[in-house]
Amino acid sequence: MKEEISFENFIKVDIRIGTIIKVKEFPKAKKPAYQILIDFGSIGVKKSSAQITDLYSKEGLLHKQVSAIVNFKPRQIANFLSECLILGVYNNDGNVVLLETSQPIKNGEQVR
Repeated sequence: MKEEISFENFIKVDIRIGTIIKVKEFPKAKKPAYQILIDFGSIGVKKSSAQITDLYSKEGLLHKQVSAIVNFKPRQIANFLSECLILGVYNNDGNVVLLETSQPIKNGEQVR
């Protein structure tokens, strides 16, 4: 377990719900990955690089709602600027399983 943090530290992390609107292969990534565009409603569309090719096809990701941290500084990954971090959990095989909503949520809603 990591060290305890205050609630004030937690609320600095801006986690939002968004819908994947475009998925492309990312051949220049060191590990297999996708380039993903996510619609976050009122805060706009953001790009993310995600190493989730083992469990998810491009077609299966399209229109899927995901949770992501949207207030990280952008990160250059090869020739792609990743603007948010899609959240997931590693399963027993070391593959990322995405955190998803159990009901449809308006794009841009904040996780609290």
